[in-house]
Amino acid sequence: MQAVITPVSTSERAKLGIRPGDTVRVHQKVIEKGKTRIQMFEGLVIAVKHGTEAGGTFTVRAQMSGIGVEKIFPLYSPVIDKIEIVRRSKVRRAKLYFIREKVAREVRRQLRTMRMVNLSTDDFKEEEAPIDSVAEVVEKDPLETPDQTEMTPAEEAGGAPEAPVVEEPTPEAAPEEKTEEAA
Repeated sequence: MQAVITPVSTSERAKLGIRPGDTVRVHQKVIEKGKTRIQMFEGLVIAVKHGTEAGGTFTVRAQMSGIGVEKIFPLYSPVIDKIEIVRRSKVRRAKLYFIREKVAREVRRQLRTMRMVNLSTDDFKEEEAPIDSVAEVVEKDPLETPDQTEMTPAEEAGGAPEAPVVEEPTPEAAPEEKTEEAA
């Protein structure tokens, strides 16, 4: 008679063949206040230890809110409801621990470029325009944009809008200014 190590179907999990470089989604049972819910953790498998034997584990790394989070899951744990392989990547290492330093290097590089910028919160303050009355705000149509002016017949037909008329100063005003300056 064989001893039952875990209530999980070990043959299914062994056939799954999790490898470093895989992106996996682990459905984990979480018990809170007597209720059980499923929590998903998706990330890159950076290490698989002890293969498919009874004590086999795999380490998954994910970025959450800009912080690297790693979890080590036992392969045959009854707490794990389901394991999905989302994507497979070709890697040339058995352990991808260098990903930790690589991500840290990229973050440091981004911080270095951010440090050179000299900005202040005062640069982005908006001047608030006082509202004369509530009636003005209510009367304005929120869907109306400033571009919705009356169109000329040429524009309605699909032509280009007419150029606005620009008033030029009269020639009489220019000589007067010169005489005042000369005097």
